[in-house]
Amino acid sequence: MFLYLKLKSYRHPKRWLAQVNFMQTPKRKPGKYTNQQKDPNITQAKYNELKNKLEKLQASLPAVKKEVSRLAEMGDFSENAAYQMAKGRLRGMNEKIQELTEYFKTVEIIKPSGDNARIRLGHKVTVESDGKQQEFIILGSVEADPKKNIISNNSPLGKKLIGRSVGDEISLEIKGTDKKFKVVKII
Repeated sequence: MFLYLKLKSYRHPKRWLAQVNFMQTPKRKPGKYTNQQKDPNITQAKYNELKNKLEKLQASLPAVKKEVSRLAEMGDFSENAAYQMAKGRLRGMNEKIQELTEYFKTVEIIKPSGDNARIRLGHKVTVESDGKQQEFIILGSVEADPKKNIISNNSPLGKKLIGRSVGDEISLEIKGTDKKFKVVKII
């Protein structure tokens, strides 16, 4: 939210009145960010976390609605900042509930597989590159966290590793140079 001052003179040039105007930024991001689909692949733990978040939002919704109606009774909506803030909070909660509800319709839970012949979602993979070994867990993009060595199946390395088996070598271009990776272990 931006704030700017607009100075106005009323009949007398030496008397200036400062008027504060609030400009709101658009709520939606344009272009490729609107209606972007989330990766449906998540673990059972992430599913439970999102389900709990949805339940908490739904449980707190009646209290926020009550607050909005209480503030609406105060009169003029245009000058009631508390009402506008509560209304925005209610709108945000409704959007998040709708987003999570729609997401749960497409969710696919990653099930642990006993078959370690080929790399799949949910596997922990050890690869060797330049004489160094690294372990990665391959999950959906919702749970990807490179700092914890959790990579997405949609990342360049994740895409190359899916379907490979122990002993396979892949090549990946990183910052203009070709880097070789060899699959050492699949857990």
